[in-house]
Amino acid sequence: MAYEELEVIKEKCASCEKCGLCKTRTNTVFSGGVPNDKLMLIGEAPGFYEDKQGEPFVGKAGQLLDKILGCVGLSRKEHIYICNTIKCRPPENRDPLPDEKAACREYLDKQIEILKPRIILLCGRVAVNSFIDTNQGITKLRGKWFEGPHFSKMMPIFHPSYLLRNDSREKGSPKWLMWQDIKEVKKVYDQLCK
Repeated sequence: MAYEELEVIKEKCASCEKCGLCKTRTNTVFSGGVPNDKLMLIGEAPGFYEDKQGEPFVGKAGQLLDKILGCVGLSRKEHIYICNTIKCRPPENRDPLPDEKAACREYLDKQIEILKPRIILLCGRVAVNSFIDTNQGITKLRGKWFEGPHFSKMMPIFHPSYLLRNDSREKGSPKWLMWQDIKEVKKVYDQLCK
């Protein structure tokens, strides 16, 4: 049933013209992974490769995301539903504008409402700012649990593209912190999703 509801919303999204991004997109990027009520990852916005293929996280950042998930036994084919705050690529990969985020919010809210995931990962600053009203940066917020919609638990995490620019794995580095976060996510996933 949830899958059918998501397909209806996806079709509506594919023909959306509520903001100017409809004029520059190749494809809408609605979701990837597998619809489920356990784990959802919300990214920022589609990039170049996502716009071409119509699927989130398919470039280098997506490959790194798959490796990160794989390190704790999770995969996009079996365990996680992936979407973005907006469904069309902003030109030059700029941050989405407030009116673009507002125009697209109904699709994201429907995805959450239909699936009611127990855990939501907020991947990157734009996703975090869409759900948490704060002046703190993601470095201070990452790894902490917040109350989310429909009684979910939300955790901000670094965006994989940020990790690609920060290669160190030393203790305290972004990659090291991400490893701590994904282990915590897996622990809570195992507790909530038995």
